[in-house]
Parts: sequence; C-alpha cells; structure tokens
Amino acid sequence: MTLSAATPEFIEKLMTALPDGTISEAPAGYLSEPRDLYQGTAACLVRPRNVEEVSIAVKLCYEYGVSIIPYAGGTGLVGGQVADIDPAPILLSVERMTAIRAVDPDNNTMTVDAGVILTDIQDAADQADRLFPLSLAAEGSCRIGGNLATNAGGVQVLRYGNTRDLCLGLEAVMPDGSIYRGLKGLRKDNTGYDLRNLLIGSEGSLGIITGATLKLHAKPAKMATAMTVVPSPEAAVKLLQVMQSALDGLVSGFELIHGTSLEFLADKLPDVRQPFADRPDWMVLIEAGGGEDARLDERMLSALEGVIEDGLVEDVLIAQNMQQRQDFWSVREHIPLANRAVGAVSSHDISVPVSAVPEFIQTGFDAIAELGDLRVNCFGHVGDGNLHYNVFPAAGLDRNDMLDKRVAIKKLIHDLVHQFDGSVSAEHGIGRLKVADLETYSDPTKLAMIKAIKTALDPKGIMNPGVIVRT
Repeated sequence: MTLSAATPEFIEKLMTALPDGTISEAPAGYLSEPRDLYQGTAACLVRPRNVEEVSIAVKLCYEYGVSIIPYAGGTGLVGGQVADIDPAPILLSVERMTAIRAVDPDNNTMTVDAGVILTDIQDAADQADRLFPLSLAAEGSCRIGGNLATNAGGVQVLRYGNTRDLCLGLEAVMPDGSIYRGLKGLRKDNTGYDLRNLLIGSEGSLGIITGATLKLHAKPAKMATAMTVVPSPEAAVKLLQVMQSALDGLVSGFELIHGTSLEFLADKLPDVRQPFADRPDWMVLIEAGGGEDARLDERMLSALEGVIEDGLVEDVLIAQNMQQRQDFWSVREHIPLANRAVGAVSSHDISVPVSAVPEFIQTGFDAIAELGDLRVNCFGHVGDGNLHYNVFPAAGLDRNDMLDKRVAIKKLIHDLVHQFDGSVSAEHGIGRLKVADLETYSDPTKLAMIKAIKTALDPKGIMNPGVIVRT
C-alpha cells in the first residue's frame, strides 16, 4: 500500500470542506509523547467539532490516500499518537469534541463525545449520583476516545474491568469516511459480530472513535482503605484471596508497592507522606467500596487482624478519614513521577496470571541481577496481574551508564513474560513501540487474523499506519 502526500490541493479541499479554524499547522506539543521516545511529523492539524466533520476529513483522506494519526489526550506511552513517516500524515485531534450528550441514571449510562476528559466524565457521573470507575494517573488530561482506543486499565480493573468493560456502545468514523452509529445503551445485543470490541483497543488503526455510551455504576456510600506491610509477594497474593472472600468481592483496589518505590519517593519526592516510619520491603494498598450497611471498616479490620496472626500481614493502617485515604493513594500515584525523576533504563507494563506473580517477580529479580549493577522497581495492580516492572541503574549510577543494556533487559523481561504465559502489553496498547514484540510473542494465527481485519477494513492503510500492524 502506497500512501500519498498531503498536497496543497488536498489541504485546500480540507479547508474548503470544513469550518474556518479547523485546519492549522501542528504545534510542536502535538508531535512528541510523554517519554520523548518518539518525535512525529504532520502535514497539518485537523480539529473537528463533531462526527460529521470527522467524516468529511476522513473521506477526503481516503480519496487522496493520505494517512491519518488520531490524537486524543496525547498521554499514551507506546507511540501510538505520533509518527515520523513520509509522506507526512494529517493529525486529527478530537479535543474540540467535548459534549456530554446524555446521562441516563435509570439505565446507568452516559453518552459522550470522544474528546471528553476522563475527570469530566467522573464528575458528570458523580453529579448524577453514579460512578464511572475508570481511574488513571493521567485522568486530568487523557480523553475517553484515547482510553477506549487503547483499552486503558487503571487502579480499579479488579472490580470494574478495563475500559472495554465500561463501554456499551460506540460511534466511529471508518477508513472510508462512513459513520458507524452504534451508541445503543444495551447490555444484551447479539446481532452479529461484536464491532464495538473490535474497535476498542484497535488504537485508531481501524477507525476513529468519535463517541461512546459508557456504563455507570452505583456510587459506593462507604469506602474502606488500608495500607498493609506484607512479607512477600506470595503473601500479597494470598491476602488478596482472603480480602475478596471477607469483603464479598467488594475490593476495588489492590496495589502492590515495592520498597524501591519508597526509596525513590523519599529521594525525589520527600513531601509525599509515607505511611510507616520503618520502610518495608513490600506493601499492599487495599480499598473496598459498598453500601451504608456493608460495615466495610469493621470487616476489613477483622480480616486483617486474622491474617496478622497467620503471618500474611506484618503491620496495617486503616484510613480513619478522607485525608488519610488520600495520603495512602498519594504514595501509589506518585511512584511513576519518582521513577521518571530517577530515570529508568527500561520500563515494562506487563501482565501474568495472578497466581504466577510471586514467581515471576523473583525470577526477574534474579535474572536482572546477573546483568549488572541494576535494581528493579516492581509495583502495580497485583489484583489483576498487571505489574509495572521497571529497571534502573544501581544507586550512584546514571541511566546513561546503563543504556547499552536496554535491549538485553527488555528481551529478558519479555521472554520471561512469555514463559509465564503473560502479555508484554497489559494496559497501554502496542502502538509503535511494541510492534516487534507483538510479532515475536503472539500466536501466528492471531497475527494473521489481525492483518486480515486491518486489510479488510482499511484497504488503503491510511489509519494510523505502523500501529499494531507493521507497514
């Protein structure tokens, strides 16, 4: 497939077909990503205001064979929103599509434009006495279209699922400019192939998501939050099962935190209040939500007292008010910022079966130690098997001293993930960063199906070329 340049004639047609102010040059901020691993190019920036304008732009791109890079909040970490390709693509941003179209508390749904910022969706749900539970570190700037395109996860997947599980319907513009109007708020709809879930997680490679009907939940009247010290990841996995049983499956957060995280916080972000005076090797942050009569604090305390006697927990603090709860979560939420300040040699967002988490962590620790003066900061959503397994230089060394080991580290970790029947991309997608990994570790039949779907829906290859499928 040969892509065409965005000629002056093409740009002129775009400008004529769309309202004034829709087309502009792409500022530098749109052509990079948070880790500065990729720098992109763009013939122009297109910022439509509704699905019809998206359709107009895509139809022209299809006619002229010009490629399109969809852009939402720009917070993705695998290079899906930037591309340095020739000929330069157009960059199509959904940032002006910010309407909350409808909130239906009785049906527990909300229909929104793709450009709505995640916190605005959370706030709108809260105003309707409902909960939209997707919660991410970037929730103040990421947009729901990007969350859906990458099937984002976050800290409440254990109870509520990934973004895929929080969406009932989609609206999208397909590569030929046609509009898929599938915004029904139905829990049961068996009318053929599941096109919604085909588009979710496709990272703009099959179409541009322009709207979504989201699933809302009852807002928990009470929250119970605890920070615990555990002797090992093995104990953490056992603790998860105990707490899920004791709290009737109401656990929404179960975050494993390594002592290295606490060291980084103390060094780089000392204002973050740490819960224990003596820094533990392993902690677990537990949160559950339920109704007024759920007695969560009482039941959580009772369960934790029992596991202290069993040796699964060595120390525990239960939040007594909202400030303490926020302090606990502040520790977890600031770890990525501390990591960035230290400077990782190689970062990995992976998943393995929950039962395999302890063995995976220790096997990885041992293998990384054989590569040199390195240390691992392992933390994440152990409740769903998603670990952030990041490798740093030893104390006193700079990441630049170890960059020659990056390829070996990545291969070691990803080979290990494959050995444990896991995934090298847990919640950030494939983007451009992990295309080779997808080819290396995926089932050949899966790869053939992915390529067949891409060819069938995007025969000209204009939709986010180089993402998921190599061009």
